[in-house]
Amino acid sequence: MAKRRPAILVLEDGRTFPGEAYGSVGETFGEAVFTTGMTGYQETLTDPSYHRQVVVQTAPHIGNTGVNGEDDESGRIWVAGYVVRDPARIGSNWRATGGLEDRLATEGVVGISGVDTRALTRHLRERGAMRVGISSVEKDPQSLLARVRQAPQMTGADLSAEVTTAQPYVVEALGEHRFTVAALDLGIKRNVPRRLAARGVTTHVLPASSSIEQLLATGADAIFLSPGPGDPATADGPVAVAREALRREVPLFGICFGSQILGRALGFGTYKLGYGHRGINQPVLDRATGKVEVTSHNHGFAVQVPGAGVGAVVPDQVIDTDFGGVQVSHVCLNDNVVEGLRAIDVPAFTVQYHPEAAAGPHDADYLFDRFAELIEGRQHSRGRSNA
Repeated sequence: MAKRRPAILVLEDGRTFPGEAYGSVGETFGEAVFTTGMTGYQETLTDPSYHRQVVVQTAPHIGNTGVNGEDDESGRIWVAGYVVRDPARIGSNWRATGGLEDRLATEGVVGISGVDTRALTRHLRERGAMRVGISSVEKDPQSLLARVRQAPQMTGADLSAEVTTAQPYVVEALGEHRFTVAALDLGIKRNVPRRLAARGVTTHVLPASSSIEQLLATGADAIFLSPGPGDPATADGPVAVAREALRREVPLFGICFGSQILGRALGFGTYKLGYGHRGINQPVLDRATGKVEVTSHNHGFAVQVPGAGVGAVVPDQVIDTDFGGVQVSHVCLNDNVVEGLRAIDVPAFTVQYHPEAAAGPHDADYLFDRFAELIEGRQHSRGRSNA
């Protein structure tokens, strides 16, 4: 096997990790984050929520099943860079159509292998997510560090316009059509409309800049606020759309970034987590049922409700908002971060994690049923009021 080209990884606090080039040769910058998933690396790479982030895989062996033409969550790889410990020499799987490193190189993704990812992950857990650079062309860590510190931070980053669809498109319902949903694409994954289609929902996916009128012009029975990258504090346009939908009592469901948008629309703030939640093994309590779900996460920001924060016990009382009462419906059992909101007086709810997880656990798949039930209930109530 040919000797790999040397590479270095430099964090903005100066910590440096040596390794070897993996994927494209070159230089890249972004926010260093780690994900704890032991499978699903292709879905991770193609998730738009990872835009401008350098992803560290905590699982040591990556690439063993190659890549295929079916598991992408979007039309391209979005990560800014990729960090692995032990890349597979050969990808072997009956669905594989190529190797992971070749795919990374083809799409120009600069990565690094041979890194002590355990030490790197521990460092990020202790110091927090931070800017990072990877280079297989620069040998001087101090020179690379200077460029790392000039790179933009994730706080204040408005990224939805960079990942959203350029043109509206439709994903048809499977079988009998039941409902129509307009999805505001803030960085949507393909498995969201697929999970809705399985429930008889036709999904119209619209650009992030769409107005409430454009969303409802699709004939939508409800609006979906998608996951996506960036700082939710910058997303004033989508927040205004969500507030208008709440005012009109259009059923709303938000996931991850969409949860933060709906949280802001309800009057809550958002804040940046120290190192975020990323992986497919995060425990979340559903307060309505008392069940603990194993869930998939990918977020660096969270909703701030009165009396709650990282490590604080989340209040379970009803919180007054401009749109009536709201309750915290789901809580992360690792750190008490708010993982879901449920409006009492208007048809809206959110979850911070990913019920559409692929690859990942299916514990939360019922939330798409809950969305369909919310739409059906709203239609029945309107029918009674018009009778």
